[in-house]
Amino acid sequence: MSIERREAFIKRDTNETKIQIAISLDGGSVKIPKSILSEKVAQGEEHASQTSGGQVINVQTGVGFLDHMLHALAKHSGWSLLVECIGDLHIDDHHTSEDVGIALGLAFKNALGPIRGVKRFGHGYAPLDEALSRAVVDLSNRPYAVVDLGLKREKIGDLSTEMIPHVLESFAQSAAITIHVDCLRGLNDHHRAESAFKALAIAIKEAISKTGKDDVPSTKGVLS
Repeated sequence: MSIERREAFIKRDTNETKIQIAISLDGGSVKIPKSILSEKVAQGEEHASQTSGGQVINVQTGVGFLDHMLHALAKHSGWSLLVECIGDLHIDDHHTSEDVGIALGLAFKNALGPIRGVKRFGHGYAPLDEALSRAVVDLSNRPYAVVDLGLKREKIGDLSTEMIPHVLESFAQSAAITIHVDCLRGLNDHHRAESAFKALAIAIKEAISKTGKDDVPSTKGVLS
């Protein structure tokens, strides 16, 4: 992790998935040393990809709606984020979704480093048409997630809706943070899920924002 920039690179290989993630919590340039998707990238098949406003985002998990949600999370958190995953999608989307959530949480935790000189708490609301979601974040070093999105469809695109809260839970667990994410209203499951990820992004952006001090934001004097 750079002292000046809060960034990290994670490589996580199992019998079920191979994942690489490069993240910068403050935007700017990021890179993956050697792509595991070089052929796919060379053929221009990326879809959750954007370079603008000092951010570089490219999410390629093999699960389209998951890519879309992580793209939204990165964009509205102010991150630069590269995600590559090769998973056992011939089985289903479970291992890929769960493991990407785990790896992203680890990358976030490594990039953030010791909880010092940041706000620690954050909250956010995000609408998407008729849907409205709320998220609250605590950089607590106590992993916990309460996620209530009220999704009704079996799938959104090629992502099982049961995996959407599980991705957020897996992220919170490995990031060692507490999150509460609720969809307050909405008729369309795509809108409900996307507004939830955007609300979480807003909350995270506030929680990790720098205060200009070097203190630990806890009465205990430690968050590690």
